[in-house]
Amino acid sequence: MPHAEDSRAQLAIELRMIERWEEEQKDLWFWEKIGRYPFALLDKLTPKSLRDWIGQALDELGSYIHTGGQYLIHENSVLDKLAREAGEPPGSLSLSRVPDLPLAVMNRASDQLKESRVEVAKYQGATTGVGGLFTLTVDIPVLLGLSLKTIQEMALAYGYDPREKRERIFIVQCLQFASADYVGKQSILQNLSAFHRGDVDRESFSQLQGWREVLATYRDTFGWKKLFQLVPIAGILFGAWINKSTIEEVAETGQMMYRKRRILEKLEALEQSEPPTQTWDQSS
Repeated sequence: MPHAEDSRAQLAIELRMIERWEEEQKDLWFWEKIGRYPFALLDKLTPKSLRDWIGQALDELGSYIHTGGQYLIHENSVLDKLAREAGEPPGSLSLSRVPDLPLAVMNRASDQLKESRVEVAKYQGATTGVGGLFTLTVDIPVLLGLSLKTIQEMALAYGYDPREKRERIFIVQCLQFASADYVGKQSILQNLSAFHRGDVDRESFSQLQGWREVLATYRDTFGWKKLFQLVPIAGILFGAWINKSTIEEVAETGQMMYRKRRILEKLEALEQSEPPTQTWDQSS
């Protein structure tokens, strides 16, 4: 089924919207920074067996960069959602065809994926908020895993393959961006822009060799929010709100970053498809 092509004007409007979103990213609130410190106390209160379990879970998350591991998702459900938005039957769309879909189709599918994952995070946060401290230690690696899967779905929605190591690095950098302060966000934005240009050099890869520190930083940004979840029963409400807001931010970051890449690539394709401008010889 033929699809209407995106115009240069439409793509330019979308790009300006994303650039405004990038400019709006602010520094961490002061009390959110202060909230990181209680995790030193949390580590002391957590039994060694649970600390070891968390460490193992973080190791598994780190292996995602190299192999995808258990966190690599299947693409069929995302492709079927894209097919429905494009007016095609489920099972008829391949990942290689997604870049040719109109951007509006990709946007609608990614919005639905975001809403679905946020709903899952809300109920998961409420469940782990029941038991206070002990379920909190389980919640952290589970939420990290859900974050990775959410950004992978955003990648698929815009036609990128998370099975490629290059994309998995981009995904983890999106995860970094969602939890970074203002200075960190600016640095990560430069790295993410390099992916569009194809400038994924050894420096970009080496930055993620310290993935363990990346994930530890991401964990620490829960800080003051997660302290409220330490109270049994009351943690249900806080857990639902915390996980919901976390996945909303992660999903929005993945959505915006992958949308920007697709817009820039569509604009380049339009430029290459346009015939060269003729220059007239005035002397003739």
